[in-house]
Amino acid sequence: MAEQKKFVPFVSPETNMTEFTIRALIIGLVLAVVLGAANAYLGLKAGMTIAATYPAAVIGMALIKLMKGTILEENFTRTVGSIGESIAAGAIFTLPAFFIAGIWNPFFTPGNYMISAAIMAAGGILGIMFVALLRRVMVEDVELPFPESVAAAEIHKAGRHGSGGSKFLFSAMGIGAIIQALGQFKLFAVSWDKLFNLGKGYLLFRSPDVSPAYMGVGYIIGPRLASLNFSGGVIAWGLLTPMIAYFKYSGQEMPADSNWTSLMVAVWKDYVRPIAIGGMLVGAGFTLWKMRKSLITGIARSVSDVKKAASGEHTEIRTEKDISFKWIMIGILGTGVATFFIYNYFAQDILAALVATIVMIVAGFFFAAVSGYLVGIIGSSNNPISGLTLSTLVVAAILMVALGMKGTEGVAAVLGVAAVVCVAAAVAGEMLQDLKAGHILGGTPWKMQLGDIIGILVSAAVMFIPLLILHEGDVKMGGTGFGGDKLPAPQASLMAILSKGIVGGEMEWILIFVGMLMGVGFILMNVKSPMLVSVGMYLPLGTTFAIFVGGLIKGIVEKVNVKRNFNDAQKSRVENNGILLAAGLIAGEALIGLLFAGLAFGDIKLFELSADPSFIISLIVFAFIAWLLVQIPVKNAGKPEDPAPPQVSM
Repeated sequence: MAEQKKFVPFVSPETNMTEFTIRALIIGLVLAVVLGAANAYLGLKAGMTIAATYPAAVIGMALIKLMKGTILEENFTRTVGSIGESIAAGAIFTLPAFFIAGIWNPFFTPGNYMISAAIMAAGGILGIMFVALLRRVMVEDVELPFPESVAAAEIHKAGRHGSGGSKFLFSAMGIGAIIQALGQFKLFAVSWDKLFNLGKGYLLFRSPDVSPAYMGVGYIIGPRLASLNFSGGVIAWGLLTPMIAYFKYSGQEMPADSNWTSLMVAVWKDYVRPIAIGGMLVGAGFTLWKMRKSLITGIARSVSDVKKAASGEHTEIRTEKDISFKWIMIGILGTGVATFFIYNYFAQDILAALVATIVMIVAGFFFAAVSGYLVGIIGSSNNPISGLTLSTLVVAAILMVALGMKGTEGVAAVLGVAAVVCVAAAVAGEMLQDLKAGHILGGTPWKMQLGDIIGILVSAAVMFIPLLILHEGDVKMGGTGFGGDKLPAPQASLMAILSKGIVGGEMEWILIFVGMLMGVGFILMNVKSPMLVSVGMYLPLGTTFAIFVGGLIKGIVEKVNVKRNFNDAQKSRVENNGILLAAGLIAGEALIGLLFAGLAFGDIKLFELSADPSFIISLIVFAFIAWLLVQIPVKNAGKPEDPAPPQVSM
């Protein structure tokens, strides 16, 4: 049997190259905050986030190269910069649930801010500590391909030879920002709807929202998944809403100060959304079931390999040095004690707080290991964090009920456990992905881990702010904040309803059960992602429609690739350039959206270019975005003989 070839990183362990520098740390922290805020915006509005690894790699690489920095500085910057997205995912999946469940109302108080920062910091540090225990075992496992880590490492290597996509990313950010700003100034209508009278009933049609971010999301996920998401919108607005409105209001006297449009929106919120919640619940369970073998393998490996990972704490090889085992144990113990006090604050019961803390640590460790294992197989973009969090939430809720905890205190404790585990699992997956990329490039693990701890603390301290700005800004603009039309926050709504339903006995069981049966039907029909269909039902139609348009544009690009007979290398360049453009559109809109929400929060009135903006101009904007996402990637496909670039996917 041939001896396995020893792995050699891009930068050898014997090379002492500049890595952990102040400039790399500062750039990474700025990226962590910016990309985290952008993902918070996107997640609250569309129920999805994008992987921050590639934008962080491209931006960090461009800036560090300008300063004549090293490839290990680039690697360090990407590592720190991408961790903000994980904190944002944990934040948007759980923190708005405190408001939706009626626990944090108003959303902002100094106490709520401190608790949210503590939850995110505790979850993030736990994720890092668990990863430090398991890193050596998992990143060196030849059975785990880590596809996104390999791609990120190749981006850095390619950047050393002059190639990079920063121009596409930055230019698209500017375009996304300008379009969002012009929409806010009412140069064009951001949406359009029309009520069709069909005799005894009505059908409400809504256009896709003019949103570079939503179209960018659709482009990234592709035509098939975008179609699944839109099919949920069609079911909600083309079937369930008009049917329920017909049976409920047809032939009856219309309520005062109401019209058919407002009634149909109310039907969607009061009846269709709970059905969608039931479908999301089944979809999350089905996702975990499909991954059951990987989940079991991940848990088994994590239990058996802790001692192996801990035994190598004194290694002298630079590329094998993790945070010492002593500090790992101190970190786990410290965060455990901190969360105990948080849970005791919620529950006002020492026994319940102790049980919640134990559940959090055990579930956090297992799901951090599972998250890392899944990232090693399928990448962080496909990591089922919401499904893992829901599993924890259900267990915690049942235990709270068994301990006699009810009402607000029990619900708050359950959400607290879910929030910490959610952040820990998200951070663990992202950290392992970055550590694998660092392993390939020759980065120093303990420096990357320490950098991420700093990134987590900074992100935890500021992540509440964009959530607050978006929520209060929406309220000031006439919305309802989290759970409303502009900020639906589907995952957080699911967590709030589920925790209140189990602990508080407020579950709308008939509607939830109908949705669960619908989800089972989707599974029996072999629908690729029942969860995505249900999320499409929960989101406003304008959102899912815009995502669908983005998916169609990606489909056009794929047709052009075939028509022009591009080889695999050219297709990869088209794919990479398109994804960077889409990511730029998302980031640009998100940052300007946060800015305008902040202006509304501060009661600063904006001037309007038109009192009645035209949707005709909106169609021109749609056409321009489509041209941008088709023409630019295809035009930069390169020559057939050019070498293939690293494959980027989000």
